[in-house]
Amino acid sequence: MENGLLWSDSQEIALDLIEQHDDVDPFKLHFTELRQWVLALERFEDDPEHCGERVLEAIQLAWMAEVD
Repeated sequence: MENGLLWSDSQEIALDLIEQHDDVDPFKLHFTELRQWVLALERFEDDPEHCGERVLEAIQLAWMAEVD
């Protein structure tokens, strides 16, 4: 991916989070923590204010699907 990640890139974000937090159970993750982790990703470049519960849910569901 040439450009940075956006909130809409839920699958790619999930894959990056799995690499950085491989010991975390995404089924027990709180949205506040998930949001902070996404913002801390090196490739993430979107506006932090453009994130809502549905966006975080999509990222969490993508993460759950990868580990399931």
